[in-house]
Amino acid sequence: MNVLILCTGNSCRSILGEATFNHLAPAGWRALSAGSKPAGYVHPRSLALLAREGIATAGYHSKSWDNLPLTPDIVITVCGSAAGETCPAYLGPVMRAHWGVEDPAHVTGSEEVIEAAFERAYRILRVRIEALFALPLAQLDKAALQRELDRIGALLP
Repeated sequence: MNVLILCTGNSCRSILGEATFNHLAPAGWRALSAGSKPAGYVHPRSLALLAREGIATAGYHSKSWDNLPLTPDIVITVCGSAAGETCPAYLGPVMRAHWGVEDPAHVTGSEEVIEAAFERAYRILRVRIEALFALPLAQLDKAALQRELDRIGALLP
């Protein structure tokens, strides 16, 4: 099962999601991430947070959804809504879910405030990914999996 974690810039949230997903994924599941307007870099705070969590960071880079190496089975958008951010819409015959997370790259303030925003984004994504993998995946048909993906999108740590 290939899962695309999609955002606009592919520098923070989608990278955090991709790396965490692949770190926790059972055999046969793989995530990749992309952006509709890739930033061209991975935010250093995202890489530092992943490293602190013991999640490998090698090979992760900001990339466009125009150059995907495979067709995903599931597309999860992680764009936030508080800043009026528009999520890209993946067109294709795939299952879709929205797991909105506010963009920590746009947070301003003290080091503690900025670091807390990255930590919160990571924790939200991790809780949702863990919830996905806690499901009886082999027993769910497509409709049931879609309902669960939608439900998981509202979970918070």
